[in-house]
Amino acid sequence: QVQLVESGGGLVQAGGSLRLSCAPSGSFWSINDMGWCRQVPGKQRELVAIIRGGITNYADFVKGRFTISRDKDTVYLQMASLKPEETAVYYCNADVSRTPWSRMTYWGKGTLVTVSS
Repeated sequence: QVQLVESGGGLVQAGGSLRLSCAPSGSFWSINDMGWCRQVPGKQRELVAIIRGGITNYADFVKGRFTISRDKDTVYLQMASLKPEETAVYYCNADVSRTPWSRMTYWGKGTLVTVSS
């Protein structure tokens, strides 16, 4: 079984920065795409950023402020100029091949980011 473990969430003032990390544990062949989503209480989960083969894509609402990066099988989300409305649980996801012939998306349990005004 593969697990994704996020870290780095916490409390930050508006305008501040945080860096989230997500690392896999367990046995797998390779990890393909990796990304971050977030969910505000009472709202749908939304895509924040994805990294695919070194190419990054961002939701419009974080462009210029958030940076996704990857070092081997760990994915990071550097967040700057945070806003109170970005208080949410941030989830890591990864497209994982446990064998050369299989692919499945895994999710982390989430890390809470609270932005105070």
